[in-house]
Amino acid sequence: MKNLEFRNGDKLPILGLGTWKSKPGEVRQAVYWAIEAGYRHLDCAAVYQNEREVGQGIADALADGLVKRNDLFVTSKLWNNSHRHEDVKPALEKSLNDLRLDYLDLYLIHWPVAFKPGIGLATHREEFYTYQDVPLSQTWTAMQEQKASGAAKHIGVSNFNQSKLKELLALPGEKPEMNQVELQPFLPQEGLVNFCRENGILLTAFSPLGSPDSRAERHKNDPKLLDNPIVLDIAKKHGATAGQVLIAWSISREIAVVPKSVDQSRIIENFKSTEVSLDDQDLEALVSIGISHRFADGSIFTGPQSPYKLSDLWDA
Repeated sequence: MKNLEFRNGDKLPILGLGTWKSKPGEVRQAVYWAIEAGYRHLDCAAVYQNEREVGQGIADALADGLVKRNDLFVTSKLWNNSHRHEDVKPALEKSLNDLRLDYLDLYLIHWPVAFKPGIGLATHREEFYTYQDVPLSQTWTAMQEQKASGAAKHIGVSNFNQSKLKELLALPGEKPEMNQVELQPFLPQEGLVNFCRENGILLTAFSPLGSPDSRAERHKNDPKLLDNPIVLDIAKKHGATAGQVLIAWSISREIAVVPKSVDQSRIIENFKSTEVSLDDQDLEALVSIGISHRFADGSIFTGPQSPYKLSDLWDA
């Protein structure tokens, strides 16, 4: 398994198991199967509402001797309702309790958007904080404190554009070590990728398969990445699946990737993506795929009642 390396030399397995949209009643077994198959990187978040079951899956694998704790790299994320300085530590402690862990390997600010405490998804103006109410610097200071305490070995962000990253990079102290964003051939984000590399920020790709499990009405007309003819042609050429090609694409870019699955055969299939080696012709075909689309568009945070704009989330 290829690893990415943090500034201090710590390693991150480039392929991990994503747990977004993994339903309660399924994810405990999925985590166990993943560890059994060889995964050592698990991507979690408080808002997924399944960290307790993820923790049970980890505990099962530890109890059965499949791995030791220091073999695993576990990421979680701070939800939008815990951006105030005093709310960050309790949020991290809850994730640790749910995951049955003493520390996280990586803790990320999930979105550059702040809700008031107790709000799962803000929909009315009074449920949001603004950047004046809770500046990102306040949240980042608290994140640094959690790293200093040992509760999180590494800290970073998710869904941050270049502007928001520059804001954090200008602050004293620790710099973001990771930015987890949507990356797939319809959304390669070359500018953001280059910016992160220039500033020593690692990248993780979520929704690498194009969110095929999105069933919401607003997604019914989304282009289907797994059915794209170029992706299918490359898959046929390598005797691989479309999903394996898409995962291999991120790996070829030296970007960590966290496909989600709760199906044992698919979990194993995704893990074997590390055996797919894309050549220059494949990569050029994917660069020229001719479709531009963001699946996680962030519009749920930027409605008419919100103080936030899409420009707070994405580069132009």
